[in-house]
Amino acid sequence: MARDRLDFLRLDETGLRHKLPNKLSEVEREAIHWNWPLWARRAQLAPPADWRVWLVMAGRGFGKTRAGAEWVRSVAEANPEARIALVAASLHEARSVMVEGESGLIAICPPQQRPRYEPSLRRILWPNGAQAQLYSAGEPEALRGPQSSHAWCDEIAKWDDNQGQARKSWDNLLLGLRLGTAPQIVATTTPRSVPLVRRLMKQAGADGDVIVTHGTTRDNVANLPGALWTRALIERCREPIAEPGEGTAAKMARIVIGVDPPASAEGDACGIVVCGIGEDRIARVLADASVAKASPERWASAVASAAKFWSADRVVAEANQGGDMVGAVLRAANAELPLRLAHAARGKSARAEPVAALYEAGRVRHAGMFAWLEDELCGLMPGGTYQGPGRSPDRADACVWALTELMLGRAGEPRIRSG
Repeated sequence: MARDRLDFLRLDETGLRHKLPNKLSEVEREAIHWNWPLWARRAQLAPPADWRVWLVMAGRGFGKTRAGAEWVRSVAEANPEARIALVAASLHEARSVMVEGESGLIAICPPQQRPRYEPSLRRILWPNGAQAQLYSAGEPEALRGPQSSHAWCDEIAKWDDNQGQARKSWDNLLLGLRLGTAPQIVATTTPRSVPLVRRLMKQAGADGDVIVTHGTTRDNVANLPGALWTRALIERCREPIAEPGEGTAAKMARIVIGVDPPASAEGDACGIVVCGIGEDRIARVLADASVAKASPERWASAVASAAKFWSADRVVAEANQGGDMVGAVLRAANAELPLRLAHAARGKSARAEPVAALYEAGRVRHAGMFAWLEDELCGLMPGGTYQGPGRSPDRADACVWALTELMLGRAGEPRIRSG
């Protein structure tokens, strides 16, 4: 395609670039479709200067995954010798998001240059010989030894760092990044104040090794259907962490725990979210006590423990899946549990819409940061679509049950607890 015609397409902002392809040949239209620099926003393209780490830190929906995948594609297609490490919070997320996701490597590569994924070897092979290997940030030792020329690390702020695993994985990755003449890492993540992100932010700008790109969901609004919650909305609703019997939590007139039970022990997480309403008539999310892949006995015990810890007035559990069994399991864990079983007549997104409106009105706050819950809230879309992590918004649904009980149901009026 002539260079002047390509430049015209890139610079035009009147909508003509969406119409002009009809006047082009089939080959030219195909080239336009797969030409990422043509369609990308400037913030989604790698910085031109020399850098070792490009940190893309932006809200959900910004297009971080697409930016990371397209950068990997450009490296692989340009360099047959490229050896690329793909690191996510887990191997499942590496495969489902980075490789097979809607903005993953397989989807964004043109058919004739599409890589082959070998699940048993956790390896991706491009037709020209370039390779990528999948790793889990939860297994730091797996990154000790292998050598790479490039790396893409996805959602580094979500990497488990309970015992320093996230930082160990990053450090081991850096030690192995020694192939080629200019090794580079792209790290894509939602903004969170965790040790690894704070370390990279301190290194930014000092010697040019770390370049940071900031962004928000609004930057990509033309390509989004409109989430019920946004990062900006949640940040406006944030206040200091609450502890039982102290500060904000001590002023709660009523505390409710919402529960979204899993269909099976091998399935989704059991959403367990603690919410309270104060004498100021403002509801607060106080804790996320959700458990993953738990047996009925284990998640019921987690609910009972949360109810005792927070002196909850009521537990509201969805009973659509399991019915009486849900109540029986919870009462077996604590016979005195103040339990109400709720039967959902509408889908998760429909139930969530009036609760999202409470956030917009400033009537709900988050007492602290709840990363997984907030990711799920931001993945709920009008009309029933869910675009967040995991298969189902279990934490978000539990939060909606609790806030509905506190703010929108007959029990919405606060009462002062005795004792």
